Amino acid sequence: MEKKVLIIFGTRPEAIKMAPLVKEFKKDKSFNTKVCVTAQHREMLDQVLDFFEIKPDYDLNLMKPGQNLYGLTAAIITGLQPVLEDFQPDFVCVHGDTTTTMGSSIAAFYSGAKVCHIEAGLRTYNKKSPFPEEINRTITGHIADYHFAPTQTSFDNLEKEGIASKNILITGNTVIDALFESVSKVDTIEDPEIKKLKEELDFTKRIILVTGHRRENHGQGFINICNALKEIGESVENIQIIYPVHLNPKVQKPVYDILGKQDNIKLIAPLAYPAFVWLMNKCELVITDSGGVQEEAPSLGKPVLVMRDTTERPEAVDAGTVILVGTNTKKIVDEALGLMKDKKRYKLMSKLHNPYGDGKASIRIVKFIKNLV
Repeated sequence: MEKKVLIIFGTRPEAIKMAPLVKEFKKDKSFNTKVCVTAQHREMLDQVLDFFEIKPDYDLNLMKPGQNLYGLTAAIITGLQPVLEDFQPDFVCVHGDTTTTMGSSIAAFYSGAKVCHIEAGLRTYNKKSPFPEEINRTITGHIADYHFAPTQTSFDNLEKEGIASKNILITGNTVIDALFESVSKVDTIEDPEIKKLKEELDFTKRIILVTGHRRENHGQGFINICNALKEIGESVENIQIIYPVHLNPKVQKPVYDILGKQDNIKLIAPLAYPAFVWLMNKCELVITDSGGVQEEAPSLGKPVLVMRDTTERPEAVDAGTVILVGTNTKKIVDEALGLMKDKKRYKLMSKLHNPYGDGKASIRIVKFIKNLV
């Protein structure tokens, strides 16, 4: 008898990381697999669904202007009730650390389904950094029945919290599954964003790709970051800094105020996933406060400077594929210029082993859940 699997996600990063799992489950006819999106992020989510050719079976369409965490959390839990009652899944798969993840795990628990947590066990042990993600994933971890940890460190974190080892599987990260599929795909598709990038960017220069959006960096943090980027841009002639600027006004204001008139810093609109993967593959260095990029870029041989004081991905720091620089202007500048000027150091860092997997995480997850049945 086939088992019912409901895969729930709501943001662009979740969609990217869950897409290969959706495809792997749908290939296996012993499962009846359906997809539910909360649309915590609407437009950015839809871009990823189109790229990976995923059509949700349920769409809660929860994104609203000025939405806050209180209303979103409540809307996710109440919105999922009719979905869970209609489909009555045996297993509910959630991902990572978003508000969708936490709310969905609570709703799935209420329904009686077994909760499967993908990308489980990441911790900073600082409940305010990242906010609210650290608490989201910790709550989910204590609701989940099965835990798919990307690394040994994540596995160890869960064991320390009392999770039985038989319910944890080290899989690697599904983001690498998605990336390997996408890198080859973006070189063959007709994509207007990629075409525009090819026309507007100067690829005779060395490209530094920047992303930044985290709440804990708003305010002085972003001012420090922008001052660092300005100094980097003024210190090296043959570079071009490309910064797809997040739409949050608290990000946009300091970025455009400080960097808007810099000749070799190009501020562009946020990129859809295909164009971002294409640009990440073409750049030389990534400076980011993103979690997923810390995993993706090293798989493409790109050193990463992480503009956070803590990371739930210490494996990359230990492996040497990323360097924590926080929002310290001097540290960002020193590390970026050090890598751009020291060819030997750059080459060594770009060739280090990525600890986040081999692109087969989704296969391992489906096999584990199939063996439970």
